[in-house]
Amino acid sequence: MATGNELPTSVRYEADEQPPLPLSVGLGVQLMVLIVAGIVLTPAIVIRAAGGSETYLAWAVFAAVAISGTTTVLQAVRFGRIGAGYVLAMGTSGAFIAICVTALVEGGPALLATLVVISALFQFTFSARLSLFRRVLTPTVAGTVIMLIAVTVMPIIFGMLTEVPEDAPPLGAPICAVATLVTVCAIALKARGALRLWAPVIGVAVGSAVAAYFGLYDTNRVAEASWIGFPTAGWPGFDLEFGGAFWSLLPAFIFVTLVGAIETIGDSVAIQRVSWKQRRAVDFRAVQGAVAADGMGNLLSGLAGTVPNTTYSSSVSVTELTGVGARVVGLVLGIVMVAFAFFPKALAVVLAIPGPVAAAYVTVLLAMLFVVGMKIIVQDGVDYRKGLIVGVSFWLGVGFQNGVIFPEFVADFAGGLLQNGMTAGGLAAILLTLFVELTAPRRRRIELAFELSALPSIREFLAECASRFGWNEAMTQRLDAASEETLLTLLQDDEADQEPRRLQLTVHKEDGGAALEFIAAPGEANLEDRIALLNERLDETSGEREISLRLLRHLASSVRHQQYHDTDIVTVSVDLPKTEPVTAA
Repeated sequence: MATGNELPTSVRYEADEQPPLPLSVGLGVQLMVLIVAGIVLTPAIVIRAAGGSETYLAWAVFAAVAISGTTTVLQAVRFGRIGAGYVLAMGTSGAFIAICVTALVEGGPALLATLVVISALFQFTFSARLSLFRRVLTPTVAGTVIMLIAVTVMPIIFGMLTEVPEDAPPLGAPICAVATLVTVCAIALKARGALRLWAPVIGVAVGSAVAAYFGLYDTNRVAEASWIGFPTAGWPGFDLEFGGAFWSLLPAFIFVTLVGAIETIGDSVAIQRVSWKQRRAVDFRAVQGAVAADGMGNLLSGLAGTVPNTTYSSSVSVTELTGVGARVVGLVLGIVMVAFAFFPKALAVVLAIPGPVAAAYVTVLLAMLFVVGMKIIVQDGVDYRKGLIVGVSFWLGVGFQNGVIFPEFVADFAGGLLQNGMTAGGLAAILLTLFVELTAPRRRRIELAFELSALPSIREFLAECASRFGWNEAMTQRLDAASEETLLTLLQDDEADQEPRRLQLTVHKEDGGAALEFIAAPGEANLEDRIALLNERLDETSGEREISLRLLRHLASSVRHQQYHDTDIVTVSVDLPKTEPVTAA
């Protein structure tokens, strides 16, 4: 449970602040420079591997860039319950490469479009009911997946270090890569003020200048590209026969969509961590919005007949590096991406940046992303169970990614999905977390009206639980007091809503005490944040509402408040009194 003030962070502009327009535009273009190549290359790799036509390739690339820009804007501005309200770049998903190639080979672009649309509908359902998966898709799972993103992508990035023409000078690639890396790190580590914000852009500019000196910058690509372009053909339509190929590939598409949703959950949690100066509890309504926007991107991708998309973790890294979390940056990024879809000449300027320069830049971002994943795990609290889940899942992911764990079986299993380290490690983390949940001490629950008159029934229920679990009177009284203060606080937040609500209270034993879980109507304020702010206010000026919070902070060892649309979940951990004897479960 957070107490007191958090240490100041490197955040210069929070999510709801307005940085200077030149800075917003510069960072938006900077992010676009980073991700546009990946957005274009993913459909190109899929279509060329499957033997697709150049007409379809041109259409798929155009649609992918335009849709990625549109959904990036949607993530930033948040339309209803769709969008996170943070800088979350959207782009084509590399996790879908293998199964998209299979779909194109077995049924063509029309089958691919149909499968992407159906899997997107599943993602909307997942977003709406995200609270049901809260015990499985934990910060431990999300943090592990984020760390494995770096493990999965790094081999590709390091491979880009040698992507230069055969007749290039031998020292050209290493020198421009080192120049980029040294410039970014030196400015980020030592510069102060606004200069630090421009470290990535300056690093890429310096690296590109060095590359141009060695003749590595592809000026021919820029010269040959047209100024304005729009594909007039290539939309594949849909395959509505729903034959054997559709039913055999649908489970794989749904599973990879779930993996992409987990990545989006991790990214949306991570972007909240780095977009505010003071640490805040995770707003799971924003997480739901991010997953819903991801689903919208997949739906649009299916309707357009291109590969699915997902959030790009590089936006988290850039926000961490620059200290600018203002959502206006995401708005600029999306607009620039949509514009680039119609201006091949401008797109060629970005794509002409040599591989070694891009690789050096992305290496810094992925290194910081790895640390962000570690922070998410550590801030959630690491006990021996969580540590074991993270350790086993991470190294399984590394092993599968490098093809050293039974490659003769893994290559053919489920279309080779386990050859991706993020998929394999994320699945391992989910299964281990699910095992812990299924083998945990039995939970006892009661459901009643969400109103003050429920207190006597709650007291009777807790007394029965305490008797079953072997707790004495002191522990019973502590549980009673903690539940009362939690209920009073939730009712105060909900008093403006006259619609009848239900409350579900769950109690179970945990190491050193008990955990109470309240599932009720949502309020506007987050209890974790309000408890953390108590030390900033004088006791003499404390309002009546703060009394329950102060008592709750005294009674509970931790309070975790997860706010979803239409659902409020408050988990209160209560330690056994020091005089409480330890009894068997």
